[in-house]
Amino acid sequence: MLHQLLPTSGQDSGSYLQDSYHDHESRASDDSGLGTASDLSPAHNCFTSTVCAEDRETRAEPSKEYSGSHGECGNLPPSSADFPGHTLRAEIGHIVSHKLLKVLELGYKVVDRVILPFGFIALTTGIITFARFFEGHAIFGGLAHWIKGGVFFWLGLFNLGRWSGSFAELGWAWNLRPRRQSRQKGNFNLSAEFMESSLILVYGSTNIFLEHLGGWGGAWTAQDLEHMAITVLFIGGGLFGMLIESIHIRDLLNTTTSVSARSYSTEERGESNAPDTYQFSLNPIPALVILLLGIMMSSHHQATMTASMVHEQWGTLLLWASVARGLTYVLLYLRPPKSIFPSRPPTELLTSFGLIAGGIIFMASSSDTVNGMIHYSLDAMLLYTVTTGLVGILMAWEIAVLAIKGWAVRKELVLHG
Repeated sequence: MLHQLLPTSGQDSGSYLQDSYHDHESRASDDSGLGTASDLSPAHNCFTSTVCAEDRETRAEPSKEYSGSHGECGNLPPSSADFPGHTLRAEIGHIVSHKLLKVLELGYKVVDRVILPFGFIALTTGIITFARFFEGHAIFGGLAHWIKGGVFFWLGLFNLGRWSGSFAELGWAWNLRPRRQSRQKGNFNLSAEFMESSLILVYGSTNIFLEHLGGWGGAWTAQDLEHMAITVLFIGGGLFGMLIESIHIRDLLNTTTSVSARSYSTEERGESNAPDTYQFSLNPIPALVILLLGIMMSSHHQATMTASMVHEQWGTLLLWASVARGLTYVLLYLRPPKSIFPSRPPTELLTSFGLIAGGIIFMASSSDTVNGMIHYSLDAMLLYTVTTGLVGILMAWEIAVLAIKGWAVRKELVLHG
């Protein structure tokens, strides 16, 4: 193997000897001490020079003597400092990756929040497709029942989440809003009752144009006018509830009292502090609208006895859910919350149960579903019992999931703390 290390010409031999000499002069303190270049044979010098070159390439720290192109030792890879654009490319790559990470994180948050409603839509449309509901002209009545019933279903799940402590940082869990959140948001504080009122307003505003789709081109019937009157109730009640929740409207309503307070004495001004009930919302209008809807639907005329009984079932459930919400306001008025922790009024569990069960039976009260029950000789009580049992399991599942979330958050805090 020695002939593979020997130079092939005189010029190469001189270059190898010169490299060996320089390597001997500039070797590090950990040299093995094999002697000077004059004591070694040319073959040995070449072997030593080659080993030095490989060692320098491994360390990537060439000395000044090898800045030229002397044999193999001059072919070292250039450092990143020789490329001015390297730093710029690295910065651009960092910025692009940071922006991309933010976009992916935003997409993850959006999907994480809409995956449950989208899954519900996929499940319900799958049931409709499998059972061949709402074919032809029945599409309008079917959509009306399933969309409206789905709204009450999710409102019940949302209400149960509030009871468990979700959205407590916004003051939506019947608690005091944390002061840090209040300072960050300023006066822009939307209460849960404001969101419910706005939902009722949107509900009525969109449905007022859809109540006559089933009889498009024909005369308006008494039933069409009943449905349109209900949507007008939703528009008025939703707008009324939003005005009550407005802080600026409340300030304007207090103008007479605040102006008169300027002429009070120092002792009387001490009595001009806002009452404790101003710290949270006591707005029964959303509950009143749902209560009236339940009463109307309980006595709503239907073509068959089974359909009338099914409408009475979900109307009664919505009615008692509204009554339970009214009892919640009575409890809060008598003893206002004084902590940032959720107060968890027990009456809200009844409200959640009534909304969830009423929403499911509302969806099942469409004409195609009722006709299917009549065809298979199924009575209305079967639907009622199956629904209430399913709602009990569903509420337990939601509480368990939220409890698991709390456990996971604590574990994560321990790991990162």
